[in-house]
Amino acid sequence: MILKFKFISDEQEGFLREIEIDGDATFLDLCKALLDSCSYPDDQMTSFYLCDDEWERREQVTREDMGTTSVDEDCYVMQQTRLSEFLSEAGQRLEFVFDPFSERVFYGTVSGERSGSLQAPKLLRTKGKAPRQIEELDFSMPAVKSQKGGVDDVDDDFYGGSAAFNDDELDLEGFEITDGVGY
Repeated sequence: MILKFKFISDEQEGFLREIEIDGDATFLDLCKALLDSCSYPDDQMTSFYLCDDEWERREQVTREDMGTTSVDEDCYVMQQTRLSEFLSEAGQRLEFVFDPFSERVFYGTVSGERSGSLQAPKLLRTKGKAPRQIEELDFSMPAVKSQKGGVDDVDDDFYGGSAAFNDDELDLEGFEITDGVGY
């Protein structure tokens, strides 16, 4: 059986990728076809989530088994999981997490199926520019607003400089802190 997938992005208007792939191919084959269609490098911990009709995530098919699932949960790895194990009819939904740090996804559906087989995935249609794969994360400290509504720089006196700290005012009893003797 040949499955036809349609992927869209909610952050990039006009983005569309349609891929046709053999049902006996693995999720890794679909992952690589999708990455290639967007000119993304294959160096991230991407994953797929199988979704219900309301886009609620169900099973996860991950790039590698990180050993984080509990004993009661099944762990599905892309290289070992065939598409036909979970996807076989039009309308089924899945998410492809292409940016694992920010949980950015493409939304996919099985848009059709037909009999036959394919040796390799086929990119049927590409439309629109793909969003950047990895968003730059901003770890800078935000400026602190003063009571007047302006922005002040945070300096050493913001939390009370070392001169304002008095050791005698610290009550260790409530913190169960010892003075280091007899742990």
